[in-house]
Amino acid sequence: MTTPHSLPTFRAATLADVPAVVALVESAYRGDSGRRGWTTESDLLDGRRTDDADVGALIARPDSRIVLLERDGRLLGSCHVERQGDAAYFGMFAIDPTQQTGGLGKLLLAQAENIARGEWHCRVMEMTVIVQRAELIAWYERRGYRRTGTYKPFPYGDERFGLPRRDDLRFELLVKELAGASA
Repeated sequence: MTTPHSLPTFRAATLADVPAVVALVESAYRGDSGRRGWTTESDLLDGRRTDDADVGALIARPDSRIVLLERDGRLLGSCHVERQGDAAYFGMFAIDPTQQTGGLGKLLLAQAENIARGEWHCRVMEMTVIVQRAELIAWYERRGYRRTGTYKPFPYGDERFGLPRRDDLRFELLVKELAGASA
Protein backbone atom coordinates (compact mmCIF):
# COMPACT_ATOMS: atom_id res chain seq x y z
CA MET A 1 0.00 0.00 0.00
CA THR A 2 1.37 3.40 -0.95
CA THR A 3 1.18 6.46 1.24
CA PRO A 4 0.88 10.10 0.25
CA HIS A 5 4.31 10.61 1.79
CA SER A 6 6.27 8.19 -0.39
CA LEU A 7 9.42 9.70 -1.80
CA PRO A 8 9.61 10.86 -5.39
CA THR A 9 11.89 8.96 -7.74
CA PHE A 10 13.81 10.00 -10.85
CA ARG A 11 14.46 8.18 -14.08
CA ALA A 12 15.40 8.90 -17.68
CA ALA A 13 12.47 8.99 -20.09
CA THR A 14 12.19 6.41 -22.83
CA LEU A 15 10.30 6.67 -26.09
CA ALA A 16 7.36 4.97 -24.37
CA ASP A 17 7.11 8.04 -22.08
CA VAL A 18 6.78 10.58 -24.92
CA PRO A 19 2.95 10.99 -24.82
CA ALA A 20 2.96 11.45 -21.02
CA VAL A 21 5.80 14.00 -21.17
CA VAL A 22 4.06 15.99 -23.92
CA ALA A 23 0.79 15.99 -21.95
CA LEU A 24 2.56 17.16 -18.78
CA VAL A 25 4.48 19.94 -20.55
CA GLU A 26 1.35 21.17 -22.34
CA SER A 27 -0.63 21.16 -19.08
CA ALA A 28 2.04 23.18 -17.28
CA TYR A 29 2.74 25.77 -19.99
CA ARG A 30 -0.44 26.37 -21.97
CA GLY A 31 -4.16 26.88 -21.72
CA ASP A 32 -6.45 26.86 -18.74
CA SER A 33 -4.76 23.90 -17.05
CA GLY A 34 -1.51 25.86 -16.91
CA ARG A 35 -3.25 28.67 -15.06
CA ARG A 36 -3.68 26.37 -12.05
CA GLY A 37 0.06 26.59 -11.42
CA TRP A 38 2.20 29.69 -11.05
CA THR A 39 4.65 29.01 -13.91
CA THR A 40 2.28 29.18 -16.87
CA GLU A 41 3.04 30.97 -20.13
CA SER A 42 -0.68 31.15 -20.97
CA ASP A 43 -0.76 34.95 -20.79
CA LEU A 44 2.22 35.22 -23.13
CA LEU A 45 1.76 32.41 -25.63
CA ASP A 46 -0.94 30.28 -27.20
CA GLY A 47 -0.47 27.15 -29.27
CA ARG A 48 1.59 24.12 -28.40
CA ARG A 49 4.77 24.07 -26.29
CA THR A 50 6.09 20.79 -27.72
CA ASP A 51 5.01 17.65 -29.53
CA ASP A 52 5.79 13.94 -29.74
CA ALA A 53 8.42 14.40 -32.47
CA ASP A 54 10.37 17.05 -30.53
CA VAL A 55 10.34 15.11 -27.24
CA GLY A 56 11.29 11.88 -29.01
CA ALA A 57 14.20 13.64 -30.71
CA LEU A 58 15.48 14.98 -27.36
CA ILE A 59 15.36 11.48 -25.86
CA ALA A 60 17.22 9.99 -28.83
CA ARG A 61 19.92 12.67 -29.09
CA PRO A 62 23.36 11.84 -27.61
CA ASP A 63 24.24 13.71 -24.38
CA SER A 64 20.58 14.63 -23.93
CA ARG A 65 18.12 13.38 -21.34
CA ILE A 66 14.53 13.96 -20.35
CA VAL A 67 14.46 13.43 -16.58
CA LEU A 68 11.19 12.28 -15.05
CA LEU A 69 10.08 12.85 -11.47
CA GLU A 70 7.50 10.32 -10.33
CA ARG A 71 5.75 9.34 -7.13
CA ASP A 72 3.94 6.01 -6.85
CA GLY A 73 4.19 5.59 -10.63
CA ARG A 74 2.56 8.97 -11.35
CA LEU A 75 4.45 11.47 -13.51
CA LEU A 76 4.71 14.74 -11.57
CA GLY A 77 7.54 16.54 -13.34
CA SER A 78 10.00 16.48 -16.21
CA CYS A 79 12.87 18.48 -17.59
CA HIS A 80 15.38 18.32 -20.40
CA VAL A 81 19.12 18.50 -19.72
CA GLU A 82 21.76 18.33 -22.42
CA ARG A 83 25.55 18.41 -22.32
CA GLN A 84 27.02 21.10 -24.57
CA GLY A 85 30.76 20.96 -23.98
CA ASP A 86 31.66 22.28 -20.50
CA ALA A 87 28.09 23.52 -20.04
CA ALA A 88 24.77 21.79 -19.68
CA TYR A 89 21.55 23.26 -21.01
CA PHE A 90 18.40 23.01 -18.90
CA GLY A 91 14.94 23.42 -20.37
CA MET A 92 11.39 22.24 -20.92
CA PHE A 93 10.94 22.17 -17.14
CA ALA A 94 7.44 21.17 -16.11
CA ILE A 95 5.74 20.29 -12.84
CA ASP A 96 2.11 19.16 -12.77
CA PRO A 97 0.19 22.42 -12.11
CA THR A 98 -1.75 20.76 -9.27
CA GLN A 99 1.54 19.83 -7.56
CA GLN A 100 3.38 23.16 -7.83
CA THR A 101 4.59 24.99 -4.69
CA GLY A 102 5.32 21.68 -2.92
CA GLY A 103 9.08 21.59 -3.51
CA LEU A 104 9.07 19.15 -6.43
CA GLY A 105 10.58 21.73 -8.79
CA LYS A 106 13.54 22.24 -6.47
CA LEU A 107 14.12 18.48 -6.35
CA LEU A 108 13.96 18.08 -10.12
CA LEU A 109 16.24 21.05 -10.79
CA ALA A 110 18.76 19.67 -8.28
CA GLN A 111 18.63 16.27 -10.01
CA ALA A 112 19.35 17.89 -13.38
CA GLU A 113 22.28 19.78 -11.82
CA ASN A 114 23.57 16.51 -10.31
CA ILE A 115 23.52 14.86 -13.74
CA ALA A 116 25.33 17.81 -15.32
CA ARG A 117 27.95 18.02 -12.57
CA GLY A 118 28.35 14.39 -11.53
CA GLU A 119 27.89 12.43 -14.75
CA TRP A 120 28.92 14.92 -17.40
CA HIS A 121 31.42 17.01 -15.35
CA CYS A 122 29.93 20.25 -16.67
CA ARG A 123 31.14 23.44 -15.03
CA VAL A 124 27.99 25.48 -15.61
CA MET A 125 24.25 25.06 -16.18
CA GLU A 126 22.62 27.41 -18.67
CA MET A 127 19.02 28.12 -19.59
CA THR A 128 16.98 30.73 -21.39
CA VAL A 129 13.85 32.21 -19.85
CA ILE A 130 11.34 34.63 -21.36
CA VAL A 131 12.19 37.95 -19.68
CA GLN A 132 8.53 38.73 -18.96
CA ARG A 133 8.43 35.76 -16.56
CA ALA A 134 9.81 37.76 -13.62
CA GLU A 135 8.51 35.40 -10.90
CA LEU A 136 10.17 32.43 -12.58
CA ILE A 137 13.46 34.28 -13.03
CA ALA A 138 13.35 35.23 -9.34
CA TRP A 139 12.76 31.55 -8.46
CA TYR A 140 15.87 30.55 -10.42
CA GLU A 141 17.89 33.37 -8.82
CA ARG A 142 16.99 31.99 -5.37
CA ARG A 143 18.55 28.71 -6.53
CA GLY A 144 21.84 30.29 -7.53
CA TYR A 145 21.23 31.24 -11.16
CA ARG A 146 22.25 34.68 -12.30
CA ARG A 147 20.98 36.88 -15.06
CA THR A 148 23.63 37.54 -17.69
CA GLY A 149 22.13 40.43 -19.64
CA THR A 150 22.59 38.27 -22.76
CA TYR A 151 19.37 38.20 -24.72
CA LYS A 152 18.11 36.11 -27.59
CA PRO A 153 15.20 37.10 -29.78
CA PHE A 154 11.96 35.18 -29.53
CA PRO A 155 11.50 33.08 -32.70
CA TYR A 156 8.42 34.88 -34.00
CA GLY A 157 6.86 33.03 -36.91
CA ASP A 158 8.05 29.59 -35.72
CA GLU A 159 4.94 27.93 -34.30
CA ARG A 160 7.09 25.25 -32.59
CA PHE A 161 7.72 27.85 -29.88
CA GLY A 162 4.09 28.89 -29.52
CA LEU A 163 1.89 31.64 -30.83
CA PRO A 164 2.91 34.93 -29.16
CA ARG A 165 0.20 37.04 -27.57
CA ARG A 166 2.49 40.10 -27.52
CA ASP A 167 5.29 41.51 -29.67
CA ASP A 168 7.99 42.21 -27.08
CA LEU A 169 9.03 38.69 -26.03
CA ARG A 170 12.69 37.75 -25.76
CA PHE A 171 14.82 35.28 -23.84
CA GLU A 172 17.56 35.99 -21.30
CA LEU A 173 20.41 33.58 -20.63
CA LEU A 174 20.65 32.49 -16.98
CA VAL A 175 23.72 30.64 -15.69
CA LYS A 176 24.85 28.83 -12.57
CA GLU A 177 28.33 27.66 -11.74
CA LEU A 178 28.23 23.98 -10.71
CA ALA A 179 30.48 23.58 -7.68
CA GLY A 180 32.50 20.39 -7.60
CA ALA A 181 32.45 19.85 -11.38
CA SER A 182 35.72 18.68 -12.83
CA ALA A 183 36.80 18.01 -16.37
